[in-house]
Amino acid sequence: MAVSRRVFVATAAGLAATGATGPALAAATARTEDPRYRIPVSPDDTEADLVRKASQVRPTARQIAWQRLERTAFLHFGVNTFTGLEWGTGDEDPDVFQPAGLDTDQWARALRDGGFKLAILTVKHHDGFVLHQTRYTNHSVASSSWRDGRGDVLRSFADSMRRHGIKVGVYILPADENQYLHGVYANGSARTDRTIPTLVEDDDRTPPRSYTLPGTDYGAHMLNQLYEVLTQYGPIDEVWFDGAQGRIPPDKVEKYDWDSWYTLVRSLAPDAVIAVSGPDVRWVGNEGGLARQDEWSVVPVQEKDHGRTDYALAYDAPDMGSRDALVKARPVADHLQWWPAECDVSIRDGWFYHADQQPKSVEQLTDIYFRSVGRNSVLLLNIPPDKEGLLPAADVARLREFRERVDRELPRDLARDARTTAAPGCVTVDLGREREVDRIRLAEDIRHGQQVESFVVEARRDGAWTEVTRAGAIGASRIMLLAAPVRARRWRVRVTGSRAAARLVEFGLYRSQV
Repeated sequence: MAVSRRVFVATAAGLAATGATGPALAAATARTEDPRYRIPVSPDDTEADLVRKASQVRPTARQIAWQRLERTAFLHFGVNTFTGLEWGTGDEDPDVFQPAGLDTDQWARALRDGGFKLAILTVKHHDGFVLHQTRYTNHSVASSSWRDGRGDVLRSFADSMRRHGIKVGVYILPADENQYLHGVYANGSARTDRTIPTLVEDDDRTPPRSYTLPGTDYGAHMLNQLYEVLTQYGPIDEVWFDGAQGRIPPDKVEKYDWDSWYTLVRSLAPDAVIAVSGPDVRWVGNEGGLARQDEWSVVPVQEKDHGRTDYALAYDAPDMGSRDALVKARPVADHLQWWPAECDVSIRDGWFYHADQQPKSVEQLTDIYFRSVGRNSVLLLNIPPDKEGLLPAADVARLREFRERVDRELPRDLARDARTTAAPGCVTVDLGREREVDRIRLAEDIRHGQQVESFVVEARRDGAWTEVTRAGAIGASRIMLLAAPVRARRWRVRVTGSRAAARLVEFGLYRSQV
């Protein structure tokens, strides 16, 4: 079913030109969001109130664009690649980082051929080692003898991805083992107004604008690194903030300046989604790449720690957005928010490269695809570069095989040119002749929210409509796999439960070629 897609335009570009600083800048940034992206709730709301409010929540333009990506890539790369650790210590010798054969064009070709549209690089992991030429720490590529200290993995990565038509994302972990060892992270400093960027000795920059934002010593350190990444490497489409703490003692955890970090990202990269510990995209709750059977993009949230968007229910709750979940979260939730799920998983057992590990099978990856993309989520697949700075040949081959397998699972949509009849809550497709179908794909027009709570798919057989399959939520993408092909000419989907008027933009019928 063809549909013309209109998107909302809401950016924070130009805010600094107004001279706004600190809370004023944050407030101005918030006003540029679509006001329907989060709606306040209270403990006094009835179930009917909560459902009505949930039906009114709408995604922002950046969230709509992100959900259409379907498959995105992760690249964990850093000192851990060379030490063999998954969790660094922060006191590594920078000279251990020696990717003699670094070829980010090879990464980009492999990802493009694997069907990925956005890739996220670990610019800074728990250990604090930074993959770009930063002014704010010595724990970086600039302190390595690799390329005489002039190497810049982020520069190479960003240039290569864009050359091959792939959007660029950055992973900048809030926790920082190195800055903890140097007494910057969790040093007890007060939040005071900080000027960003903070110019250092021999700094050759003439910033077109600066920002005054509240932050601790470490909060300012993060703001300065964010400023470098978001102003020196071209457009950034996703900023990924992990919530993990690494090896830092629990009683020494920094209280992060989320409000300031979010404000700076919104100002410098207005089209970027802020993911996981961020207001645009949430972690699905596991590292297996698996969404819930019914995954909702509208979920109850609460605000914590200087404006951080956090779960109102447990991050791994089996139900995040149904009517029951909305009611269960009522005592602590302060908003219902468009907060879609990202499903992260590594192609190998570890997140960083280890020579003794092998990639997952095509069958495993395909199952993950249907249980993430097929359940209203975006798949984030990690493919770790090796010590040479290359994606391993086995992984490259597996990415290509994975894309080819998905293409065979969902070949040409049999309903693409079929006669379609739409009525309230029902779409009927006439294929013109009997065809076998074993894959069904549905999508709502999420510009109008996520409304469908239940539906049934039926085929016209022997003069009567016969149920083929049924399920709950749809959202941006729902794919059903039939146990055996069903042969019929006429097909329909009926919405049997909905929060408000349901708008379906896709009713795809496929015959797998596997």
